[in-house]
Amino acid sequence: MQKVRKAVIPAAGLGTRFLPATKAMAKEMLPIVDKPTIQFIVEEAINSGIEDILIITGKSKRPIEDHFDSNPELEENLKEKGKLDLLELVEETTGLNLFFVRQSYPKGLGHAVLQAKAFVGNEPFVVMLGDDLMKDEVPLTKQLIEGYEKTHASNIAVMRVPHEETSRYGIIDPEAKADEGLYNVRKFVEKPDPSEAPSDLAIIGRYLLTPEIFSILEKQEPGAGGEVQLTDAIDTLNKTQRVFALEYTGERYDVGDKFGFLKTSIEYGLTHPQVKDDLKEFILELADELEEKDGAKNEAVGSLEEEIIEE
Repeated sequence: MQKVRKAVIPAAGLGTRFLPATKAMAKEMLPIVDKPTIQFIVEEAINSGIEDILIITGKSKRPIEDHFDSNPELEENLKEKGKLDLLELVEETTGLNLFFVRQSYPKGLGHAVLQAKAFVGNEPFVVMLGDDLMKDEVPLTKQLIEGYEKTHASNIAVMRVPHEETSRYGIIDPEAKADEGLYNVRKFVEKPDPSEAPSDLAIIGRYLLTPEIFSILEKQEPGAGGEVQLTDAIDTLNKTQRVFALEYTGERYDVGDKFGFLKTSIEYGLTHPQVKDDLKEFILELADELEEKDGAKNEAVGSLEEEIIEE
């Protein structure tokens, strides 16, 4: 059995949901407090034992490459001023086995993954989407690798979502569980109408795939949205070799839209050593102001207030 050594991170999207900020800036470089979202993804890969990472970029994505490159002038300045804690943070993003390739035309996730064919070769690999940040005792990517070591087959991360939201995701039609946390899958359906969704188990942005997916992607016709859908190719792969679904039960943060991004920033900020105390105080003050103004706390603010008080 081949070891899973490689990860592919598609980062070529236009980021239209964050305009105008993303007009000339990579969406993946938007920070959660002080760390770009793509750095969370790279750290998950490294912490899961991944050795080589390919980031698929596009127009206006050069800052991603610069972020993971060395900056001798900045590093020397920090050394001279004795800011060794900041120097350590800067050096965390250098010296990694990172590679970059451009997707010239945005033809969908399936087409983006196809750009990794030469990089992957004849090995199993992981695809990690930047809109989903995962938090669990065992990194989700590592969980997928462990699933592959059991099944020697592709396995896809899924998570239960409200049934009315199934049209936003790839959805699986599950059979009985094959193993703890792993489902056999009848079919994979891209963004079904809730009335036709076979389950509420949604694909959440982590895939462990065998290299046979590339020959399918090369022939894959455009699907939902007129784009080459990775979900459609996975469904085809499932007809010739088993593709399992791993149910994820950890925390998932969706940073692909404005509200999800703001919510993630607040929750991450509440654990950040430099800002957590001031942020907690601000939330408590905000809750009191809203109660005084509206006569009732906003449900989300009230929930955060309860968590802070319990701490």
